[in-house]
Amino acid sequence: MNIPFLDNWRKRHAADHSPLAAAFDRDPEGVGELLAECELLRARVQDAGVTLDDTPGSLAALDQLPPRWRDDPEELPWLGNDAGLYLGTVIVRNVPGASWQVWPGGQPVVRLASGREINVVEAGLDWAMSGSPQLSQVYGESAEF
Repeated sequence: MNIPFLDNWRKRHAADHSPLAAAFDRDPEGVGELLAECELLRARVQDAGVTLDDTPGSLAALDQLPPRWRDDPEELPWLGNDAGLYLGTVIVRNVPGASWQVWPGGQPVVRLASGREINVVEAGLDWAMSGSPQLSQVYGESAEF
């Protein structure tokens, strides 16, 4: 059956569904593992002697690092993105009922058991740029719900 307005609606909404969101629909666990990689962040903090072991204590260790990444404006957003993804990984692995979700536009967020969604990438970028909110603070607030 050919319904022109329905075809137009499908095209519009298919464009809103990012490749990450489509991959998440097919393999949420695999996408969660991909989001947990955070290669740039892991490399930078390893140089500083910090081990990222996916625990809340590692978030506190990140909060204590001198923000040398702010000296490189090209690397800053990438490191902030990784910090947010790492924050999300720690929440998902340690807060009961927390899980990754990907909005249709491709933004990964963490959904808590309460239904509250945390835009962890935004929190990571804010942390990388200004140091606030601290990653351990965001984790603590999410663990309370």
